[in-house]
Amino acid sequence: MEEKTANNDFAERNLEPRNILNKYYSVQFSINGYDPVYMFKLRDSSYNGLCILVKEDSDVLKCLRVNETINMEYNPSASQGNSKYLKTMISDITKNKHGGFTGHCLVGLSIIEAHDNHS
Repeated sequence: MEEKTANNDFAERNLEPRNILNKYYSVQFSINGYDPVYMFKLRDSSYNGLCILVKEDSDVLKCLRVNETINMEYNPSASQGNSKYLKTMISDITKNKHGGFTGHCLVGLSIIEAHDNHS
């Protein structure tokens, strides 16, 4: 019985990224509200959940901190609705050791709440 509960918890945690990825293709944000604006394709990693892929030597990676909250603009793929600002926490930053993206980090995202504006 406990195994089913653990499996259900795992499924619920993985449901959020899939729902977001069905609605949105990319995310964009600036650090501390200043230029430049960074844009990344949203990804679903079975380990990290909802995440973005960032080059290890990128200026933006040097500015991101785990548990930091950023107001991010989530953008749908072309002609599929409007973008939406969502308060998002950086949940983890992990070196990507698998696949064709060596030299990159997976930056885990956790949506905290929706925002009506981009301030």
